[in-house]
Amino acid sequence: MELIKIALASLASLAALFILTKFMGNRQISQLTMFDYINGITIGSIAAEMATSLEDDILKPLTAMVIYTVVVVLISLASSKWSGVKRFFGGRSLVIMSNGKIFKNNLKKAKLDLNEFLIQCRVNGYFNLDDIETAVFESNGRITFLPKACKRPVRPEDVHLFPNKAGYYATIISDGEVLFKNLHAAGKNEIWLKKELKRLGYNKYSEVFYAASDGIELMAYGYDQTENQNDIFQ
Repeated sequence: MELIKIALASLASLAALFILTKFMGNRQISQLTMFDYINGITIGSIAAEMATSLEDDILKPLTAMVIYTVVVVLISLASSKWSGVKRFFGGRSLVIMSNGKIFKNNLKKAKLDLNEFLIQCRVNGYFNLDDIETAVFESNGRITFLPKACKRPVRPEDVHLFPNKAGYYATIISDGEVLFKNLHAAGKNEIWLKKELKRLGYNKYSEVFYAASDGIELMAYGYDQTENQNDIFQ
């Protein structure tokens, strides 16, 4: 009975944790502020205790999880309205380097030493500090870099090229099945689709594993019929 109770409590804590996380919003680990990180650990710990607790009442840890979630949501709303609240809980960005100067005081505020800063430079592809115009320590703990104008990648307008606007490719066929809703959203119909597939060498939808369109052209990929294709990599 205890094992069954633990299993049911685990499922309940997992469901509660999922629902409460959806309320707080989805973020990548690199986007979490210190406050988000602390609350995530706390709520996760309460959920784990709720799952393994043999007490009859699971409302106590569940109530604690809800309270933490409500606090996070309220602070998030307050941060979106008042910049002071946002800076207090989320921190603020610090300029680490600009115009050939490294700001030692801001390095200390960011809890970074020079070696750590140089490592981050190399990780981001800057082995020569002279290539960097500005480096900023963001509130999420990452360092963003602005390269000098002569060191940044070449853009089309630099060479007087003006390519057509890139469109979003919507999935039209997935595993041989046509997604008609996406097809119509792309401004196309089935007649156009069949014509494009025939141009690409496909006579049936079942021959296409994946196809997508940006509303102008169609790209399609068929099934790989080659056996033991991975042998060439062994």
